[in-house]
Amino acid sequence: MRANRLGNLDLGAGSQTPQSAMTLNEELIRLRQQVKEQEKEIRRLKKENDFLEEASAFFAASRLKSAKTKE
Repeated sequence: MRANRLGNLDLGAGSQTPQSAMTLNEELIRLRQQVKEQEKEIRRLKKENDFLEEASAFFAASRLKSAKTKE
């Protein structure tokens, strides 16, 4: 991709027709929505990971306590 002196972007020949090609604004909107969805998924996964770490620590402590009482 080259920019000429007038600041236009030469996208080169593509397989899309002007009617079927996504405008840059439409693509930007779609990509921003995709980023927003991915950020939401990351937040959900972090919460689940935190919960699993806490549960793991709880059960590990419980198991140690159980082993000590058997001695």
